[in-house]
Amino acid sequence: MMEKLKADNFIKVVASMFLVALVYVILKEMQSVMLPLIVAVIIAVIFEPLHVWLQTKRVPAFASIIIIVLIILIISNITSLFVFTSFSSFQEAIPRYQEKFTLMYENFATWLENSEYFKEYFAKSINLKTLVTGERVGSIMEGILSGVLGLFGNYVLILIYVVFLMTELGSVRERVHLAFSEENSTRISIIIENIFTDIKKYLVGKTLINFVHAVLVYIILLLFGADFAIVWGFLTFFMAFIPNIGPFFATILPFAAVLIQFDSVSTSIILLILLVVVGFVMGNIVEPKIFGNTLNLSPFLILASLIFWGYLWGIMGMLLSVPILSMIKITLSKFESTRPVSILMSHVVTPAMIKTDKASKKTLPKKKKFSLLAKKEEKEDTKEKDKT
Repeated sequence: MMEKLKADNFIKVVASMFLVALVYVILKEMQSVMLPLIVAVIIAVIFEPLHVWLQTKRVPAFASIIIIVLIILIISNITSLFVFTSFSSFQEAIPRYQEKFTLMYENFATWLENSEYFKEYFAKSINLKTLVTGERVGSIMEGILSGVLGLFGNYVLILIYVVFLMTELGSVRERVHLAFSEENSTRISIIIENIFTDIKKYLVGKTLINFVHAVLVYIILLLFGADFAIVWGFLTFFMAFIPNIGPFFATILPFAAVLIQFDSVSTSIILLILLVVVGFVMGNIVEPKIFGNTLNLSPFLILASLIFWGYLWGIMGMLLSVPILSMIKITLSKFESTRPVSILMSHVVTPAMIKTDKASKKTLPKKKKFSLLAKKEEKEDTKEKDKT
C-alpha cells in the first residue's frame, strides 16, 4: 500500500513537471499570439464597466462594443501621434546623450578611483570605467523603447481580441446558469463574479493611478524644461505597473536625463526630490488606500516573476509580469483549496485575508450580474408570478 502511494505521488510529480514544461514551451513558442491576447484581456476588463453602463442606457450590445472600439482607436491614435514623434526624436538624440553621459561618468569614476578608500578596498576588484558605459545605457533605453513600441505592432490583433472578449464577458453568467444545476451555478457565478470584480478593480484602479502618476511626472518635467517629457511620462505609466523596481527606474532615468541635459546638479536634485515625493505618495498612500491587500505581493515573488516573464517575453513580459501575478493571486484567493497559496504569495498577512468560503460569498449580493441578464431573469420571474 505504501509503495503504491509513493508510486502515485511520483507519477503526480512527473506529470506536474511535464505540464509546467509544456505550458512554458507553449507560452514561449506562441509569444506573438499570447502577448497581444493578455494585453487585450487587460484592455477588455478596463473598458467592461463602460460596456455595462452603455447597456444600462439601453444601447444595444453590438453598438456599445463599436463605441468602445472607436474610443480605443481615438485614444491610441492620439497617443501614438505624440509618442511616435517623441520617441523618434529621442532615439535620434540617444548618441548625444550617450556621449555626454560617458564623459560625466568617466570624470566621476576618475575622482572616485583617486580616493584613498576606493584604492584600499575596491581598486583590485572593480573597474569603474568599464562597469557602466554609455553604450550599455543606450542599449537598455533602446530595448525598453522597442519593447513598448512593439506593442503597437500588434494593434489590429489586439483590437480583434478585445471585440471578441467584450462579447464573451456579458454571457458568462448565463452559460454557467445553463451548464450547471441551480445550486452549483449560483455558487460558481458568485466565485466568478468575485474574481472578476477584484481583477477589474485592480486593473481599472491601477491604470488610473498610473495615468495620474505619468501626467504629474510629465507636468514636472515640462516645468523644468526637460527634453522628451512625454517620453518619460509614457514610460512612467508602464513602469509603474512594476512595484518598487518600476517607479525607481521611472524616477532615476528622467533625473539622469535632466542631469545630462543641463549639467546642473542642483536643478537635477530638486527634480529628483519632486519625482520621489510624487512616486512615494502614489505608491505608498494612494495605492494602499484604494487596493488594500490586493497588491500585497511578496517582493521575492515579484522579482522571480520579473525574471521569468522577462526571459520569456522580454521587456513587455516584465511590464505585464506583476498584473499577471496579481490576477493569479486574486483568482487563487477566491477558492478555499487554493487560498493558502494566495496567502503564501503575500508580503504581509492580515486577518482580513483569511476568509471562509461563506464569508467570501457574502461579499457580493446574489443579484449582481455580469450583464443585463439580471433584468431578463427578473422579468421572467415577474411573468411567472402573474400567471400563477
